[in-house]
Parts: sequence; C-alpha cells; structure tokens
Amino acid sequence: MLKRFSTLLLLPLSLLIAPLALGAEAGHDRLNLTTSWVGLASLLTFIAAYALVIGEEFTHLRKSKPVILAAGLIWAMIAIVYAQQGYDHIVEESVREFLIEFAELFLFLLAAMTYVNSMSERRVFEGLRAFLVSKGLSYRQLFWITGALSFFLSPLIDNLTTALVMCAVVMAVGKDDAKFVAVGCVNIVVAANAGGAFSPFGDITTLMVWQSGLIPFGTFFVLFIPSVVNYLVPALFMQLAISKEVPEVETEEVRIKRGAGAIIALFGVTIVIAVSFHNFLHLPPFLGMMTGMALLKFYGYYLKITHKPHPNDDAEYGQVGDVAAFDSFRQVARAEWDTLLFFFGVIMCVGGLGFIGYLSYASELMYVGLGPTLANALVGVLSAIVDNIPVMVAILQMNPVMDEMQWLLVTLTAGVGGSLLSIGSAAGVALMGQARGKYTFFGHLKWTPVIAAGYVLSILVHLWVNSSLAGVSPGGL
Repeated sequence: MLKRFSTLLLLPLSLLIAPLALGAEAGHDRLNLTTSWVGLASLLTFIAAYALVIGEEFTHLRKSKPVILAAGLIWAMIAIVYAQQGYDHIVEESVREFLIEFAELFLFLLAAMTYVNSMSERRVFEGLRAFLVSKGLSYRQLFWITGALSFFLSPLIDNLTTALVMCAVVMAVGKDDAKFVAVGCVNIVVAANAGGAFSPFGDITTLMVWQSGLIPFGTFFVLFIPSVVNYLVPALFMQLAISKEVPEVETEEVRIKRGAGAIIALFGVTIVIAVSFHNFLHLPPFLGMMTGMALLKFYGYYLKITHKPHPNDDAEYGQVGDVAAFDSFRQVARAEWDTLLFFFGVIMCVGGLGFIGYLSYASELMYVGLGPTLANALVGVLSAIVDNIPVMVAILQMNPVMDEMQWLLVTLTAGVGGSLLSIGSAAGVALMGQARGKYTFFGHLKWTPVIAAGYVLSILVHLWVNSSLAGVSPGGL
C-alpha cells in the first residue's frame, strides 16, 4: 500500500507542475502539448497504468499488460493531434526510434536470459545451493558467504536470479531460525543490488547506460569501491544480529547435468564477444550476445544428439524419470516474457511523455534547479519507491548535460537505491514471496537506517575516488 500511494504522489510530481508554455523543441517541429488535453490525458493514462503495475501483487494482473495498453493510447492521442496539424511522419519516425531502443535491449536480455535458464536447467544453481548447505558453516559464516556470493554473482547474472539462489540457501539452513532468514534476506538484497551496479551486465539500468554509449564498458568498474561500501556498511551492522551457532547439517545430493560447465564457459565467451563487438568493431552489444546465443544453440544440438538417458533425470517439463534431452529453444521459451514486454511498454510510455515535452521540464527542474549531484542522489530514493527501470528510462531520454562522473553517479544510485525498501527492487519483491512471513516489508524497514548510511557513504566515496572523471565528456574514455 505504501508503494502504491507514494508512487501516485511522487512519480508525476515534477511533471504535473509544467509551465503554461514550453515551446516547440528546436529542430524537431514538435508541438507544445504539455498543457493540452493530449498531454494531461497521456500523463493520467501512464499514472493509471503504473498504479496497476504496483498493484500486481493484489490484482494478479501481469505488469506488462497495462503499460503496453497505455503506450498504444498515448501515441495514438499524440498522432491524432499531429495529423490534425498536418504533420504526417514526425510521430511515426519517433516511434520507430524508440522501437530500435527497445529491440536492442530486448535481444540482449533474451540471450542473457536463455543462458541463465540453461544453467538452471543443467542444475548449476541447485548444485551451488546443496554445496553450501552441506559445509557445516555457522549462521554468521553463511551470512557473509551468501552476501559475498550475491555481490560477486550479480555482475555476471542478473541480481534477481542471484538473490533467489542465495535465498534458497538461507531458507534451507535457517528454516528453524526466522531471525537469521529475515536478516540474511536483507543482506542478500543489498549485496545483489550493490554488486549489479558496477557491471554493465549486473542490472537493467547499467545495461541501458552502457548500450546508450554514455559510459565505456571498462569505466563501469570504477564503481566497484562505492558498491563495496554500499554493501559492507549495512552488513557490518546486521552481522551483529546473527548468531555464531552452527545449525544441523542436512546433506543432499544434487546431480549437475552433463554440459553445465561448457554452458558456463560459453556464457563467459558470449560476454567477451558482446564487449568486443561494441569496443573494437563499434557494433551494438546485442549483436554479440545473439552471436553467443547461436553458439549455445549449436552446443545444445550436440547435447541433444549425444544424449543418453540417466536414471535420475527429472526433466523439468515432464514426470520424474523422463529422459528429455537439452532443448535450447525450450530455454528461450522460459524467458521472462512479462518482464521483456514490460520494458517495451515503459520505453514507449516514457518516450511519449518525453515527445510531449514533460521530460524536458523535469530535466530543467532536477538537473538545473537542484544540480546534478543532488538530483542523481534523489533518483536512488525515487527508485526505492517506484522502480529503477522507468526512472532510468526517463533520465536517459531527458539526456541532461552531465560529465562521466555524474552519469556514473546516477547509474550507482539507480542500482542501489532500491535496497532502501524491500519493495524497491525486483530482488526484494521476489524474496518477500520466497521467504513469505519471514522476510517482510517492516522487517526490511528496520534496517533501512543503516542501508541509508551505506547509500550516502557510497555516493561520497564515488565523488571522492572518481573525482578525476569530473569534466570528462560522456563516452570520453
């Protein structure tokens, strides 16, 4: 409920107070629609759609549906007005530009999700969980190990998958200790979000910034120290609430399926290809990811034609005892299609609001009125209340004049700001469902002050450690 009402109040705050006249954007022949019926109707349409997104937990309406509908309605209203004024192709050209932006993100994520699904099908993550559970570690040791693994895995796979795997470990070990599970989950959420902030592959927001060409691939890693600070500061306080007692060990044999190691290696090769395509051939990163997915499919074909049934096979798409061979297309089908289509809706909705002129005013209000440092710090707070994806889409479409240090700052804050609340990131929301009754909104809120301390300190450390990037033009290294 808090997230629902806060979003409705805060998300449109900088948009509803647009001045009576902004003027057409120079060089684009765009009409001033910010105070017209189209502007206000589009804004209300987006707010209504996002209210349904926030209420997904209660309505069980998939989040992609309202934003896709809102995107169509917003651009249809814009097109009606432009057609009446005799502008035939300006709206169409803008829609195609946003479609290209989505397509690049979509294909990149589809390849990454296929690899993660393939590793899951080969039982890589189940094997990791069983290994950790069987080691006879104390609660405090597991607290640090699951946190550290979350921090270092999320830059390679997405922070949501990382959080779910580590939460399974915490749940398996601490099933009789609700306090350990609660604090352990908070630690995992903070660590996964912090780890994803210093890698282009760690979070959707970092991926969008990288693909936009604003920050070179290698420059993201200067956020490593601020990200470590963001994770370690709250962890040092939270560990004091964790017992040093050693829980009873339960051994579980998990058979990792044939080819798992090769798929992990191919994923690494795919990342190298994507980075090389972008850095050396000046090709979009998604093309490298799709090339790497083709390698996975060829290897999947090899696994299929050489498959030999194993008596312990438990095919994910059949009954126990089935002997289904690896099918790469099945892993494509298991991609998070609701999430992918949600990105489409958000990019198109925010793009429509930007086309109308609202984002220009919001950029003026935030980045000129408040200054980039304060504005970027507030972006992280807003990400905790709403979601970092639409916030970062809006920032990228605003395209405020900032140097590399400030673009890195907004990348950091958008990535780690969601840790302030359990509802502020996909990892937190997912863990509330996985550890239902043990990891809760108010259980996380108890630790928000120390998480906020880590958030503020990470910003200060970034401004200090990476001060040499001040004044460097975006993409300048």
